[in-house]
Parts: sequence; C-alpha cells; structure tokens
Amino acid sequence: MSIRVLVADDQEIVRTGLTILLNAHPDITVVGEAANGQRAVELARELRPDVCLLDIRMPGVDGIEATRLLAGPGVADPLAVVVITTFDLDELVYAALRAGARGFLLKEAGAAMLAEAVHAAAAGDALIAPSITARLLRTFAAAGPAGAQRQPVDPLTDREEEVLRTVAVGRTNSEIAGELHISLSTVKTHVASLMAKLGARNRVEIAMWAYEHRRVTRP
Repeated sequence: MSIRVLVADDQEIVRTGLTILLNAHPDITVVGEAANGQRAVELARELRPDVCLLDIRMPGVDGIEATRLLAGPGVADPLAVVVITTFDLDELVYAALRAGARGFLLKEAGAAMLAEAVHAAAAGDALIAPSITARLLRTFAAAGPAGAQRQPVDPLTDREEEVLRTVAVGRTNSEIAGELHISLSTVKTHVASLMAKLGARNRVEIAMWAYEHRRVTRP
C-alpha cells in the first residue's frame, strides 16, 4: 500500500519540491499540502495521513506546536510526524522530539534520506539526521550527572539495555536485529517492553530517555 503523506511548508516552491520528490517513489503519495501550521493540523485531522512532513518555521502555528497538536502527549490517536527544517539548532531538535516528532531532518539532507525518514515514520521507527544525533549525544553526555529523573517501572534486562543503546543512536529494527544477532520479532518485543517500562510512546521517547540518563556516552 502507498504511504500517504501531508506536506506543510510556508514556501510554495519548497512544498512543490518536496511533493515532487516524494511522489517520485511508487509507494509514497502526497495527499495534501498546507502553507501554515494551522492548516496542516486541520488537513491532518481530516485526511489522517500515514506521515505528516512539517516545516518548523511557519506563520501562526509553527511546526513544533503543530506536532504537539497532532502527536503530543495529550493526543489520543497520534499521527506520525517528521519535522524538516533549514535551522540546525539543538533547541529546535529537542523541542520537536519532545512534541512527539518521529523524525528530524535538515532540508539539505537529500531525496534519499527524505524518503527513508518517511518510510521509517510510517513503519513506527524514527530517523534523525546522523549529524544531529551525534551532536545531541555529545550535548547530553557533557551535561553532567543525570540526577533524580524518571526511572523505569521495572529494571531493564541486559538485552533491553543493548536494544536501548541501539535505538538511541538511530538504528532501525532490521539493523538492530543484525547487530545483536537476534530475530526481528525479538527486537520488536524488546522495543515494546522498553516503551512499557519507560512510559515512552514511541522510539524517539526511548532515545530521549537514554540521552537524558546517559545510557549512551559516545556518538
């Protein structure tokens, strides 16, 4: 089945370019376009696309607020959101991921990574530009002791700790299976267990927990 995508960007030429790039893939179809965050939220709720591709800097409701409205903690039936932006700033990355985004890309990432991010989000995975992931790891690692923060409801097993670290550095389920020499279904079981123990709604929240608790010490 084709992955249905909503594209939101306040620049028409960018929306058109993203739409052309995505529609070039036989299994991806752009089903709607929006020029601002408010319209993006309205269309997303109406069309229920598989993935929402949102720019951060838009007039009125920006991409981060739109992400929160579509995928945030209070949303009963969240949509998959990938944030794409020109601005490579740590605070924007963190805010977008906290708002519920499943991916974060720079507009310079290229067509291949754009399609990969859409496929990952549609599959329930997360893709964050590698350069951003590495910098976030360094930032959190340099921030000092984690302090008193939310702990798992049950202790993590050794294998869950391994899966946690691979999720945190952006590995997909297939990559984790190959790296840890376990089956794909076993990976999915461990990821589901991590979500339950950490109170995480998705893989990005698992990764953010790992960063905040210094479970990953090198990019």
